[in-house]
Amino acid sequence: MIELRGVGKVHPGGVTALDGVDLTVADGEIHGIVGRSGAGKSTLIRCLTGLDPATSGTVRIDGVDISSASGAALAKARRSIGMVFQHVNLLDSRTAEQNIAHPLEIAGVPAAERRRRVDELLGIVGLTDRRGNYPSQLSGGQKQRVGIARALAAEPRVLLCDEPTSALDSATTRQILDLVRTLRDRLGITVVIITHEMSVVREICDSVSLLDSGRVARSGTLLDVVRDESTPLAKELIALPPVALDDEATVVEAFLTGTGPDAGAVFALLGREGIAAEIAAGTIETLHGAQVGRLRFSTPAAEADRLLAVLRGAGVRAELTTAGAARRGDLADEGSDA
Repeated sequence: MIELRGVGKVHPGGVTALDGVDLTVADGEIHGIVGRSGAGKSTLIRCLTGLDPATSGTVRIDGVDISSASGAALAKARRSIGMVFQHVNLLDSRTAEQNIAHPLEIAGVPAAERRRRVDELLGIVGLTDRRGNYPSQLSGGQKQRVGIARALAAEPRVLLCDEPTSALDSATTRQILDLVRTLRDRLGITVVIITHEMSVVREICDSVSLLDSGRVARSGTLLDVVRDESTPLAKELIALPPVALDDEATVVEAFLTGTGPDAGAVFALLGREGIAAEIAAGTIETLHGAQVGRLRFSTPAAEADRLLAVLRGAGVRAELTTAGAARRGDLADEGSDA
């Protein structure tokens, strides 16, 4: 559905925003793109829509080369792409139904067909009873629902979401993510979400890519990425809470990948072996039916080798570190802006 090959973007003045980006998003997939500020996320989404043409490489969406299209061909290709923004940018002087109808008016869709489509979309996003409300009369979540409906008005094949939940509270965020997932399942659309919130990626995405200095540093299915604990992205997706550690303690970190023992089995194993280790921190998530996570054990130095051997012998990936290194890792997790 979406295929980028060797995409580069050099801004005036020689600033490279994208550098040889290769990316494939399958039909009907929800794909997350994360990266720190300045990584190239915003530039990438503009290249995907053709608003800011790539300097090199190709951008294909639903078989159409967006990077080389122009004029009427580009306008037609853009109609297959819906956009949802962090700040919904609704027209204050228009009601919810009028905002949704706006792109259809621009496209010259007859009035009767506009009304039918708007009625359908209001039902899909659960705002039929709010059709006559102006943006000032809507909550943040309701405004975002109008924005999603507006993005879907022209029946696009692809929905691009740029930080769609960063201005919402946690409960509303979950509702919007549930709506996006429902729309994907019901309409068969492909969704790309640009976000800095790892919780959004864990909640909804089938796959994820990490942009770093304009390049794709890691890309794959969510489970494949999480299971590769050697990468920063895996540790940011399954972040550990900050903890106070004794400088004399030795720290062993265990990675639960869904292919070996779960957390309960690990705790039972350590109890049977009589290993003196305290759980300093832990995060457990269920992703696509698999339990994954990280456990950080604080243990006396004399017990560290035995703890490692027991964990590894049970098929658990584990590594030895120090209290200082673990604390630095906590700070990195806490201050992450992926």
